[in-house]
Formats: sequence, C-alpha cells, structure tokens
Amino acid sequence: MIEVVNLCKSFDGNQVLKNISATFEPGKTNLIIGQSGSGKTVLIKSIVGLHTIDQGEVRYDDRIFSKMSTDQKKEVRQEIGMLFQGSALFDYMTVQENIKFPLDIFSKMSQAEKLERVNFCLHRVNLEKVNGFYPSEISGGMQKRVAIARAIALNPRYLICDEPNSGLDPQTAILIDELIQEITQEYNITTIINTHDMNSVMSIGEKIIFIYKGQKFWEGTKDEIFDTDNETLNNFVFASELFKKIKKAHL
Repeated sequence: MIEVVNLCKSFDGNQVLKNISATFEPGKTNLIIGQSGSGKTVLIKSIVGLHTIDQGEVRYDDRIFSKMSTDQKKEVRQEIGMLFQGSALFDYMTVQENIKFPLDIFSKMSQAEKLERVNFCLHRVNLEKVNGFYPSEISGGMQKRVAIARAIALNPRYLICDEPNSGLDPQTAILIDELIQEITQEYNITTIINTHDMNSVMSIGEKIIFIYKGQKFWEGTKDEIFDTDNETLNNFVFASELFKKIKKAHL
C-alpha cells in the first residue's frame, strides 16, 4: 500500500499540489487522472521521491518514505518498478540487456539466474525470442511490453506507470492495460497509473483519483464515475461524444 497524507508541493512560490491525501491499495489498478497541468505528474514524481515535498508524508506500507535518509530511500526504490512514458528503453542495449539492467545493478544473481529471470519476464508479457533485438527493431507495443518486463524484473512490491498507453493504437493500448492489471492482481502489487486515456479509466479503473488544479477533487471506481454529480469530473471524463453516449446508455 502507498499513502500520501496532506501532501503539498510548490515551485517558485506556485503551489502545484494542495493538501492531497490518498491511499493506493495493493492488488488494484489505482489511476490518477486530470487535465494537463493539474499536477498528476508532479504527484507521481513526489511519490517516488524525484521531487522533495514541502509538507505532508509519503508512506510505503508502514514506512514514512518522505522522512527517510537517501540510503533508506534507495532501499525502498529497489522495491519499485517504473514504467515510463515512451517506454524509455536504452536504444544501445538489446531487449535482454534492457531487462537485465536492473538485475545487474541491484541483484546478486548469477548470470544464469539473471537470464532465467529475463526469459521469465518476457514470457509473462507474452514475448518470445526477441532477446537479441534492439528497441528500434520491434514495434511500439512490443517496446512497451519489454518496458513492463524490465519494470517487474526485480519482483517489485510497487509499480508506478506514467502514461503507459502514450503513442499506442487503441487495440494495443487495451492489451497493455489488461497486462498491467493481470500482473497487478497476480502478484498483489500496489500499482499507480497516471493516465489521460479514458478507455483505461472505463476498463481497469478499480480506484480513480481525479486531480483538479492541484487538489484531489474526487475519488471512486469506474462504476461510481457514472453516477457522480461532480460537474468538473463529468466535463473531463465525458467530454467526447462517444463517452457522452456511454454515460447516457448507462443511465
């Protein structure tokens, strides 16, 4: 479980996050949604310690991450898998080398054990026989699956995903959503997904946090989102004609 309590963050006197409190539960896909500039990315970066918060706390289970020393934070980060927007694979490394990279840095496995883990992770994301390929030689959807394989290489307790469907076609995006949800449930991972994709909200939004102008404006599930009277949320989620029709059909 990850918790943020009364979290505040400012840049040059501009308060970007205002007293945000939220609980992100293990075994569920926890989504953070909101308009561009609402503070979603700042919240994600604050949770993983890339931004130093001004006030409040970030907790990983019973550990107060925001009050830890640098060395203590490094230990917690080894339990965190990161899936970056655009995959962020190393172009000069093969698929196998990309997935093995965190194992080389943080694990004491033998080379044989590392290779076994790499192949297991590739199998888990439904990729086979791509070990020797470079990222430029595989599709965008395959790159994203390789990035997921790398993110789970160290068997993380926490998985942080920043716009995992960015740049993908709708069909591939659905496959990535389903894969993240399957892995989350299978390994009881605390997964947080920062997304603009309303298809993701409707399909895997087991818990949704809506950020508006740096504040938590709403939270609930993909089912509860249809019944909310929060006008700001409705205008954001049901902005397109397609989703307006979906809500009308639901009602």
